[in-house]
Amino acid sequence: MVAGETSGDLLAGRLLSGLRPQLPDSLMHGIGGPRMAEHGFVNDWPMDKLAVRGLFEVLAHYREISGIRKQLRERLLVEKPEVFIGVDAPDFNLDLEIQLKQAGIPTMHYISPSIWAWRGGRIKKIAQAVSHMLVVFPFEEQIYRDAGIPVTYVGHPLAQVIPLQPDVAAARTELGLPLDATIVTILPGSRMSELKYNTEAFIAAAKLLLQHDPKIQIVVPMAGTKQRSYYIKLVVEAGLEEVPVLLIDGQSHAAIAAADAVLVASGTASLEVALFKKPMVIAYKMMEASWQILRHLGYQPWIGLPNIIARDFVVPEFLQHAASPQALADSLLKQLNDAGLRDSLKQRFTDMHHSLLLDTANVSAQAVLELMASRKA
Repeated sequence: MVAGETSGDLLAGRLLSGLRPQLPDSLMHGIGGPRMAEHGFVNDWPMDKLAVRGLFEVLAHYREISGIRKQLRERLLVEKPEVFIGVDAPDFNLDLEIQLKQAGIPTMHYISPSIWAWRGGRIKKIAQAVSHMLVVFPFEEQIYRDAGIPVTYVGHPLAQVIPLQPDVAAARTELGLPLDATIVTILPGSRMSELKYNTEAFIAAAKLLLQHDPKIQIVVPMAGTKQRSYYIKLVVEAGLEEVPVLLIDGQSHAAIAAADAVLVASGTASLEVALFKKPMVIAYKMMEASWQILRHLGYQPWIGLPNIIARDFVVPEFLQHAASPQALADSLLKQLNDAGLRDSLKQRFTDMHHSLLLDTANVSAQAVLELMASRKA
């Protein structure tokens, strides 16, 4: 298995929670994170080697990433595993899957690249690479059936992990936060590149919020020690170190559950916020050269997962230059102050939660076992 970032580790961890009891003595190895390791997964390389986003950012790390893929491919062609599972990270995994599939190794990909958002031509490459696709959104299943690619909708694992009715008081108690405070949680991203481009605008927005209401409490969870150190460096360089925030290690779900509103970088974290039924503002910034290319490639007007699933601008999105501190702060204040909007969002996100709720661990594990059995048949 290969997972390339924190969200992939979560997805793979849920799959392994269903698969490991069925295969208690199997060697499961590759590239993964702590959630996968909980189920006896062995890391051959650290996952953060692959956690790079943006066209030019990837180019800067291309030689190292390419070298890891070559070494892994050579090992697997000799080992001939029962199955290879690429977890997200399509730019790394699809080329590897093509070569493994050609060598007779069954390949599964979990989850679908966002071909419904951009680069739809990748469906042809996916057909070459993938013996079976696992998808996490209901609308994706028909896309693969139409292309003749075996597919299983497994639900989204986050829909099982996150309770339908989050306990706000328990989350605030866990983090040592007052039960009656106004809490804004800020999630600038788990990748180093996301922190680089989002941190200054996100914390500057927090500064403006506090100028409007000094009683607001800001919570900023970090994905790891490297991210924490880099975040602190960026904040100091931006002259924002005096902005009072509660900086915490991990505990992102508690930080979201405790919040009255969330400022979140686009990605899986925005879906987590929706499943916690929280008002949010989605924003994203990247290297300017990457932005100038990517902004012309999208097929739809949304970039945030809650909006894509709803097919509507349920929550506001601010990209690149539009993601100014003032715009983010103003939009967060609207989320905090409009009770009718908060009630409407809670209902829409509850409906969304139900649509994504399956026994993901066991459904996905069963698909893996069936693919392995088909190889032996």
